[in-house]
Amino acid sequence: MKMHPPATKILSVDGHRAADAFAIAQGVAGEQLMEAAGQAVADEIIKRWSPRPAVIFCGPGNNGGDGFVVARRLREHGWPVEVAALDPDHNWSGDAGQMARRWDAPVSLLAPELIAGKGLIVDAIFGAGLSRPVPEGVQKLIISAMERAIPVVAIDLPSGLQGDAGRSAGKKLSRLVGAFAADLTVTFHCLKPAHLLQPGRSLCGEVVLADIGIPEGWEAEAPPLGEINTPDVWAHLPWGFETDIHKHRKGRLCVVSGAPSSTGAARLAALAGLRGGAGLVTLLSPPAAMQVNALHNTAIMVKRFEGPEGLLEALDERRATALVIGPGSGVGDETHDLVIAATAREAALVLDADALTSFESDPAHLFRHLRSDDVLTPHDGEFARLFPDIASGSLNKIERARAAATAAGCTVLLKGADTVIAHPECGVRVNIHASPALATAGSGDVLAGLAGAFLAQGYGGFEAASMAAWLHGDAGIRLGEGLIAEDLPAAIPNAVAELKRRRKTDAARKALTAPANRA
Repeated sequence: MKMHPPATKILSVDGHRAADAFAIAQGVAGEQLMEAAGQAVADEIIKRWSPRPAVIFCGPGNNGGDGFVVARRLREHGWPVEVAALDPDHNWSGDAGQMARRWDAPVSLLAPELIAGKGLIVDAIFGAGLSRPVPEGVQKLIISAMERAIPVVAIDLPSGLQGDAGRSAGKKLSRLVGAFAADLTVTFHCLKPAHLLQPGRSLCGEVVLADIGIPEGWEAEAPPLGEINTPDVWAHLPWGFETDIHKHRKGRLCVVSGAPSSTGAARLAALAGLRGGAGLVTLLSPPAAMQVNALHNTAIMVKRFEGPEGLLEALDERRATALVIGPGSGVGDETHDLVIAATAREAALVLDADALTSFESDPAHLFRHLRSDDVLTPHDGEFARLFPDIASGSLNKIERARAAATAAGCTVLLKGADTVIAHPECGVRVNIHASPALATAGSGDVLAGLAGAFLAQGYGGFEAASMAAWLHGDAGIRLGEGLIAEDLPAAIPNAVAELKRRRKTDAARKALTAPANRA
């Protein structure tokens, strides 16, 4: 999904209604908002396609009103346009009624036959507010559009998607859910969960966010659900070191290794920790795995430990500022006891994989020991084991992550193509800066080690997880298809360096364009 201009805040469907109401209370006419929305959609269409026969499908509400504006604006630019509706005799009211009356051409009955011979479909049927399956007639339209492969532009959201859930309320149509698959979606003011969460995100195509003139101050009436995870929302960029820095001031990360046959995951995490900027990384190895770990590490130190007491002694000796437990550590009482013991020290924890599943039978025991800066990094399966009641409900992924963070009392990084990072006090971020190529064995171990690196350097859990998710995704984008987990750590320094160059360039550009100071 492409998204521009850069956006940060995420609003629910009700939040958008509240923002619109706030704008109207501030003197911005609803009719003005609708004209701005329709104009924005028409502008984006004109940028991408030359004039061609187009059909605009208008629904009974405000989304349909936006569609009438699009039809009028396209016609003004020489496009042959036809408008169709579920009910051509529908009495549109309010602002949508104003726009319908300004369309001085016939309105046809919505039907699949209207798609024939068209070069563009504009979906203005339902938008984000739909909470029921699309009617049969619209289902036939969706199937016909899929079969003919005609470009589809969705206003706000592809019809059939629930704006807060990011999924359809209806049955699947062919390989897709019961919603249009758009090539372009133009939405307004802020993104909704469905623009970011799967499967909705994959149905939106390119997403353009348009400013329609909501005045400042709207957040007091419509608090955002969260924000998109980009470097612009981080308090600091990683690796913000002074020139006289030394390795111990860059953080001391420890990673717990598993048995001899499963040491690779911990080594990947440790390597990511070193590439992520931790000054000193130690792989804590059970006695039986010492030889294999020593043979496969150079800059990463290896130290023997045995049992919870041995772990605490090793953490004290290394003066660890962060600890990663879980990758390849094994599921069971041994890992369970290591985690509980580690919470007795100040080192912030990243708990991944086996460290999470080891608490499946009593997650509350884990939650009682966690601290605010600890980070949990479950995928959906591990999340369901640790938070069964939350996972089995009807919450969307943003709501699930937030509820889990509240239950655990720390940061929860819920992995996936739509990774969600939540903290009970810091809020929620959604990371979509990633690549499908990251779906490979060991990728999650690298992510855990990267989060550990930033914890070790003194970042809070929410910031550490946010930076790790974005940079991990950026490495995947840089490397592309065919990457393996071993490739990822080496791509991290280039990603950070590019961020710093971009930040300097932006700062210089702002300085050049800022008004001159006057005496």
